[in-house]
Amino acid sequence: MPLSPGTTLGPYTAVRDLGHKHHGSRLSKEIAVSKKMFGRARKTVDVSVGESVRIIRELQEMSQNDLVRMTGIPQSTISAVENDRVNLGVERAKVIARALKCHPAVLVFPGWELGKDTAA
Repeated sequence: MPLSPGTTLGPYTAVRDLGHKHHGSRLSKEIAVSKKMFGRARKTVDVSVGESVRIIRELQEMSQNDLVRMTGIPQSTISAVENDRVNLGVERAKVIARALKCHPAVLVFPGWELGKDTAA
């Protein structure tokens, strides 16, 4: 089955058909993965700060209680952050990011794109 335009592969979306090549009696897929053959995938979901904390925590198969043990932040506060009832804040972001082994900016600016916003 060829990769048709619109097929997503990682952060890229196919912009042209990769097709098939015929080798003797076998039909095999052409495997030619190159950034030239793909364009950036469009963002499809906006994620809040709290959702980014929850997603990264769950991807690492951590419970809120695991995060409590690693950070010393009360479970009620972690829950409130994940449900966007309490602001994450810089210091809390640093502590949680260290426990989740990610950069604090990943938590604080989940939907930020280079060149999109300006400070004026």
